[in-house]
Amino acid sequence: MIRLDLHFELDYRIDSPFGDFVFNIQPAQTAAQRVLQERVVVTPDVPWRSDTLAGSRNRLLRVRAPQGNFHLTYTASVTIEHGIGDPALIEETPVDELPSEFLCYLAPSRYCESDRLLSWADAEFGHLPPGYARAAAVARWVQRHIAYSPYGSTTQTSALDTLTDRVGVCRDQAHVMIALCRALSMPARYVTGTDYGADPTKAPDFHAYVEVYLGKRWYTFDASGTGIPMGFVRIGTGRDAADVPFATLFGQVQAPFAPLVRATACGGPGLQLPVDVGHALSTDGDSAGCHLAPIAA
Repeated sequence: MIRLDLHFELDYRIDSPFGDFVFNIQPAQTAAQRVLQERVVVTPDVPWRSDTLAGSRNRLLRVRAPQGNFHLTYTASVTIEHGIGDPALIEETPVDELPSEFLCYLAPSRYCESDRLLSWADAEFGHLPPGYARAAAVARWVQRHIAYSPYGSTTQTSALDTLTDRVGVCRDQAHVMIALCRALSMPARYVTGTDYGADPTKAPDFHAYVEVYLGKRWYTFDASGTGIPMGFVRIGTGRDAADVPFATLFGQVQAPFAPLVRATACGGPGLQLPVDVGHALSTDGDSAGCHLAPIAA
């Protein structure tokens, strides 16, 4: 079991009479991930509420604040149970066996134009044996061919744009992997979390990673190759970034500073620090199928 302590701080300036905020920064409560404790502090001290979406389990923190400066601090302790599988034994799930609620993760979406990549994906990856190894090959291709740069994309950049420019951030790298997997008939979805284990020369930030549905289970992939997936906390899950922005702002609202993001792993009895593993990793405790072996502490 992994335990992580989270600390987020967000600052905004509201120039209109009031601003409305919808944050998706609270970790999801799932069968594999538990929020042991959490605290929300907003300044000024205005009412807020947290809603959980039934299907995705995404949690939306909603606030209306008056004109002026607005500050939010969020802290939480989260535990995560992982399972591991042998990549050589994990097959792709035939489309006719997919749960109907997962078919949307095969379709093109706002930032993942998989329908325009069918021929390209087949030419690049179609010769590979179907299964976990092919999804991993897509992740490696993205890591090698899409250079990381914080100035190489905008919030409007799509997977097709990134494939053309060959540069982007974790969000763009995740979109490319998702679009390619969908073009190969592998359901893929976008997950937001924190970038545990990423480049220590860069400030910590929220992170985007990928889950691919294989062998009746969702498996984790880091398309950026910068983090340690065992340390990823699930915050939001969706088709692409349009479904799970960490902050949606209404009114004349500016963000003068980048978010402060910290994720600290905790040691102790029964706990394990996040490490890279040479196996397929899953935090999917809800899907049908064979049980994965737990990771030994």
